[in-house]
Amino acid sequence: MAELPLLGKVAIVTGAGSPIGIGRAIAAGFVRAGARVAMIDINREWLEESARGVGETGGDGSVLPVIADVADYHDAEAAVARTIGELGGLHILVNNAGANPRSVGLAPEGASTSPNAWEITHEAWARVVAVNMSGPFYMTKAALGHMLDQGWGRIIGVTTSLDTMYRKGESPYGPSKAGHEALAATLARELEGTGVTVNLVAPGGRTNTNLLGQGITDDRSLMIQSEVMQAPAVWLASEESSGVNGMRFIARYWDESLPLKERMEKAGAPAAWPQLGRGESGATT
Repeated sequence: MAELPLLGKVAIVTGAGSPIGIGRAIAAGFVRAGARVAMIDINREWLEESARGVGETGGDGSVLPVIADVADYHDAEAAVARTIGELGGLHILVNNAGANPRSVGLAPEGASTSPNAWEITHEAWARVVAVNMSGPFYMTKAALGHMLDQGWGRIIGVTTSLDTMYRKGESPYGPSKAGHEALAATLARELEGTGVTVNLVAPGGRTNTNLLGQGITDDRSLMIQSEVMQAPAVWLASEESSGVNGMRFIARYWDESLPLKERMEKAGAPAAWPQLGRGESGATT
């Protein structure tokens, strides 16, 4: 791969504010690869901190922080328009923003740490589904016109381990991520031959992000770290991934020491459910 495989490209990464999040890690990887990145989040304090940190790597003009709620289609459209207007284009969209009841402060009172689906409040269900499934749709719909007009685009979704999608106690996070997975698989088929591709990346196990909540006592250093997502995401966003469409890649299996074909075979599979799981241990990404 070229030393700066994303030079000249403009990307949007949603959910990019968390200091230990996947979005920030992907944004940093993109900037190091030469892209300019609009980092989107609803948490202003986190976003300003993360944008400063990522911007130090790429220098002036490499990062555009945008406060927006991906679950609001007006915000999604405005974020895309602002990115194109201020950064001069849009080539890559990473639908990373994610939520669960803990992260949005709507975990059910008195329920276990892994509540049954019927213990989830209506408010928690609606918010999590809005962020995890409607958000990728709104952002993709807002970005696609520009990408189709230029005949080139990369849409990358961040989902979760297939096992998590139907694991007991993972509602509504798991089902909403399954919806995102199915949406991406559908879009990939609909966009075949347009120059715009749709693929997915998942960490492949329990990942050290703020989705886990603050009360967790497990050793976070033993979890998958968000930076594992950088190499496969940069590759999927680059020219080198041309022709790759409708695939999901497990980041912890992505081995840069292998030739590309072997790397893809080890980490990749068709998006959605060609099989149930791959021994992807862990829960929430």
